[in-house]
Amino acid sequence: MSKQLTAQPPANPIVMGKMGSAYGIRGWLKVFSSTEDAESIFDYQPWFIQRAGQWQQVELEAWKHHNQDLIIKVKGIDDRDAAARLTNAEILVNSDSLPELETGDYYWKDLMGCQVVTVEGYELGKVIDMMETGSNDVLVVKANLKDAFGVKERLIPFLNDQVIKNVDLTTGIIEVEWDPGF
Repeated sequence: MSKQLTAQPPANPIVMGKMGSAYGIRGWLKVFSSTEDAESIFDYQPWFIQRAGQWQQVELEAWKHHNQDLIIKVKGIDDRDAAARLTNAEILVNSDSLPELETGDYYWKDLMGCQVVTVEGYELGKVIDMMETGSNDVLVVKANLKDAFGVKERLIPFLNDQVIKNVDLTTGIIEVEWDPGF
């Protein structure tokens, strides 16, 4: 990787995917995308990875579909061994390069850590994860330690207007119409 120089870390890094196993003998790798549409990962450049505590900028030479997989060719990676050293490296980009969203749309990263409160004022807990179910996204909310209902975790569908009444990213509060007993 002599062509890969140590890079300045992205100002606001966000994980967009992960490098998979080496593919073939010419330095190609499988890539796993965390973007809604897998190919969208290529819209966000430059990519950064961390190796041995050092940030490196990754320059793509090419990418293509192979069966159900996406495979990539990184500049300066020309054999299977070099490609294998990138396996499991998380692909990060500067989140400032993400497009602005329409009102009512949110990046999952922005919802993480938000406090979830019912319209009646009951604190349900904090968002610790998100799940995609096909029909809608779901907030995974870790209940507060002294939850009156003894609930440890809640799954709350992210349905605007129906369940989600207000999202205030400035205060980090999501207001929901939800029964605390669930």
